[in-house]
Amino acid sequence: MEKEILNQILEKHKKWLANEEGGERANLRGADLRDADLRYANLRGAGLHDADLRGAGLRCANLSGADLRCADLSDADLRDADLRYANLRGADLCGAGLHGAGLHGADLSYADLRNANLCYADLHGADLCGADLDFSCLPLWCGSLNAHFDDKQLIQIAYHLVRAGLNSKNASESTKAELMKLINFANRFHRVDECGKIEE
Repeated sequence: MEKEILNQILEKHKKWLANEEGGERANLRGADLRDADLRYANLRGAGLHDADLRGAGLRCANLSGADLRCADLSDADLRDADLRYANLRGADLCGAGLHGAGLHGADLSYADLRNANLCYADLHGADLCGADLDFSCLPLWCGSLNAHFDDKQLIQIAYHLVRAGLNSKNASESTKAELMKLINFANRFHRVDECGKIEE
């Protein structure tokens, strides 16, 4: 999309957000925004369904409540972006930088989050049902405590916990005994054939 046209859409969207005359909600459905520089852009509530945002610079952008269903955000820079309550269902976020992003209450169901950096991302209340988290950087911090993981993801997390604990020279025998109780559950991991079954 030409920069001039995009700027016009963003200006009308700004007016729409402020309830000013001439304002119009940004409709960028299916738009080609590859490598676009949208840092600090205010796209709150914008329509970006099926948009191509591969490699886009969206650092600190406001995308809260935006419709990003099935959007391609692979390798996009979304560091510190506001994606609260955004609809990212089925979006491709493979390799995206989401460090510090606000994903509170976002719909990430069936999103591709492989290789995504979710360090310090706020996942409180986010729906991750069916999302692919393989090779992603998932933070162990309070901001991910109340995310809605599905069975597949919880089994994946359990596999990593049990395998790490049972093979650790630093884990106590009492801790290992507790982890042993989870072996059958952990061995339901979807990549167990590749990574190896945990033996008792």
